[in-house]
Amino acid sequence: MSDIAINCEGICKQYRIGERESYRALRDVITDAIKSPFRRLRQAPNGSESNGNGKPTVWALQDVSFEVKQGEVLGIIGRNGAGKSTLLKILSRITEPTRGYAEINGRVGSLLEVGTGFHPELTGRENIFLNGAILSMKKAEIARKFDEIVAFAEVEKFIDTPVKRYSSGMYVRLAFAVAAHMETEILLVDEVLAVGDAHFQKKCLGKMGDVAKHGRTVLFVSHTMPSIQRLCSRCVLLKHGQLAFDGEVDQVIEDYVSQQVLSEFVADPNPIGPAITRAAVTWSEGTGICVDVAFSSTFPLQPPMLGLVLYDPLGAPVFGTNGRFDSQTNLPESMAEGTIKVRIHTASLRSDTYYISLWLGDHHQDYVHLDKALRVEVGVGVAAWQPPRSEIGSVFLPTKWSYCQE
Repeated sequence: MSDIAINCEGICKQYRIGERESYRALRDVITDAIKSPFRRLRQAPNGSESNGNGKPTVWALQDVSFEVKQGEVLGIIGRNGAGKSTLLKILSRITEPTRGYAEINGRVGSLLEVGTGFHPELTGRENIFLNGAILSMKKAEIARKFDEIVAFAEVEKFIDTPVKRYSSGMYVRLAFAVAAHMETEILLVDEVLAVGDAHFQKKCLGKMGDVAKHGRTVLFVSHTMPSIQRLCSRCVLLKHGQLAFDGEVDQVIEDYVSQQVLSEFVADPNPIGPAITRAAVTWSEGTGICVDVAFSSTFPLQPPMLGLVLYDPLGAPVFGTNGRFDSQTNLPESMAEGTIKVRIHTASLRSDTYYISLWLGDHHQDYVHLDKALRVEVGVGVAAWQPPRSEIGSVFLPTKWSYCQE
């Protein structure tokens, strides 16, 4: 028997802009699952490049090919619009590829976005049994998992309430609990977990870790790089609908975070009015990180406010500040253009590569946001060998040690 859980070959997906795609009916999914729950799903080419009605088209995915072994936990990362969610929808049989195919060995449980998978008029209890039926689970199997699902979702008081009355947080808690606890061989999870609070997100990550330890295959889409690093044994990076990188997690994340990130750049004009026209960053042991940001605005910023966040190589925030946080005795009342300089002491930072996001605004609002726009190398002369950053963090705090012999 093959050890391949998912095999994607040349998957392409084209959408017509302004046209709504007709998804498969729920009855079709139930019928397919009942007929052959463990079948090898092979989605064949079913479209063409012609747009027929003359509407403009966009390729969400282009020639994406990869394999996932049984029991592997694969992270899928990329910027918004890279094709991550489209790929999971194809693997979940929600939509079909324009070209190429996906072979899937095993039953698939998925959590893609709030609103999919549940019938709004049915109660939480009824939706749990419906989802189990779609996966061809027997009623006794679903009943055996029922209490565990409800307890995990923390919706005991509302389990007999129609889910259309659930908050988004309640909805996603129950949806994740169902997807994670049902006995499927493959679990697909999109960034929908961002809807939950910090407590629930931590709980979900722990559950996905348990799922992976029991040999189930997991595909996890997330913008949270520490979560990808914690859970995944391998990672793929999508850029503009194409597979750009497939490999070891830290290497793929570093490539992703460093996309189009420079130590200096000149920005394009901003139609809003204000713009960051130039930004640069330098580091030296004596002065620390120095950020210079030039801006121009068609109206006065009262006062000009620059915000920045420093991120480690995995995209986790290390430090942030702006004019609202720091008291500035020399803050001008009004400026339409000029340069703002910020110096950050780095004696407490470990040697590493860091990234900086910038915000420009005033007391009323932020007008410009440049995500991870700058990259800077920081070296503070600490020991050459360091434990993994995921275990000890990026901050180096001075310590004093003593030993007392009893």
